[in-house]
Amino acid sequence: MDRREFIKRSAGAVAATTLVGCNNKSQQVNKSTSQQAREGGMTYRINPKTGDKVSILGYGCMRWPMKKDENGRDVIDQEAVNTLVDYAIEHGVNYFDCSPVYLQGQCEAATGIALKRHPRDKYFVATKLSNFGDNSREGGLAMYEKSFRELQVDVIDYYLLHSIGGGGVPAFNSRYVDNGMMDFLQEERKIGKIRNLGFSFHGDPNSWDSFVELHEKYHWDFVQIQMNYSDWKLSNPPAEKLYNDLHERGIPVVIMEPLLGGRLSKVPDNIVARLKEREPERSVASWAFRFAGTPEGVLTALSGMTYMEHLQDNISTYSPLVPLTDEECHFLYETAELIQKYPLIPCNDCKYCMPCPYGIDIPSILTYYNRRVTQMSLPTDRENPQYAKLRRSFLDEYDKAVPALRQADHCIGCRTCVDECPQRIDIPRELQRIDQYVEKLKQNTL
Repeated sequence: MDRREFIKRSAGAVAATTLVGCNNKSQQVNKSTSQQAREGGMTYRINPKTGDKVSILGYGCMRWPMKKDENGRDVIDQEAVNTLVDYAIEHGVNYFDCSPVYLQGQCEAATGIALKRHPRDKYFVATKLSNFGDNSREGGLAMYEKSFRELQVDVIDYYLLHSIGGGGVPAFNSRYVDNGMMDFLQEERKIGKIRNLGFSFHGDPNSWDSFVELHEKYHWDFVQIQMNYSDWKLSNPPAEKLYNDLHERGIPVVIMEPLLGGRLSKVPDNIVARLKEREPERSVASWAFRFAGTPEGVLTALSGMTYMEHLQDNISTYSPLVPLTDEECHFLYETAELIQKYPLIPCNDCKYCMPCPYGIDIPSILTYYNRRVTQMSLPTDRENPQYAKLRRSFLDEYDKAVPALRQADHCIGCRTCVDECPQRIDIPRELQRIDQYVEKLKQNTL
């Protein structure tokens, strides 16, 4: 059976019914949900533009497991990737999201090797034109063609303009319009080499409306946004606005960062207790994934599942998805406000800031600091009877988490990382603050 026949049969098998979801609007979900509840199968959404039957759980390939090669370099563990992909496909996951720049350029090749071992109609592949450093037409065409070779496919199912928003419309024009790449990609869509063309948004809140309005010109097939129960009302612009703007135009939505880079699975103990009191058998992460999957305009929610236990937990959450009620959504909005009271740095561990030209391991520093905050194990009060123990453990674990030559004290404030950060973190300022805090702990002068 070829892909066209596969899509036709899949689309014909699914109709729709109505339920209430988080935004208090009528929601459309697959009629097969009740059947999935009996059978325990993956929940799917139908792409209204193509008929694709897409798993509500998508595999974000930015966090494949790594290992050291014989020269001590970090490389993707291909055997582990193959095992994860096999398990995912066996349990109904069929959307795999890549980029030419993920994992220092290793992502597409590793994903292509793993997927090639399966029939082509078992998966949809997504990748991006990640032309951050080279806006030339030649560079864009070379990156585009290389993606086909690395992924070992003749057709890319979902192709994105990567990280639109930073620099606003002028940057968009420079990366995609002035060099003719938008005209080229639209032609590629017309002849079928690209089946869906869209963009991922990481940008200036003032530029969002401009990119959505470009739908009239470019006819976006889908858009990828950051959405989770914390960002729904508390980000700028709120994820609620992003989702509603797309949904009102009939543009399918792909969700990234449903866990905020893992932060919504590593919440403080009192937040864990709050969630477990409601659903003692479910994981903390499952609340975030149910939230991401509940709105009917969501085509798939991406998760960067490095470990098998994460993959298995997420498959369980979506096999089938039990959509949140309005009351449960409001419970999560209140939970998000409680989490906001903790002084976390909004790092999602996406590693867009890497490599640092001075060798600093920025994500490891920020995630280590955040972990101590969420564990409520940050030494801050010398009067605390546990202060000496907390101080010693903080410094010991910091040295284990981040090698000495890659710690915050080596930041010179060049700000190369700032423009790359999709969360718009002032990274040098945060590194300086952490370095000053660590120095006070070392000198015992806090």
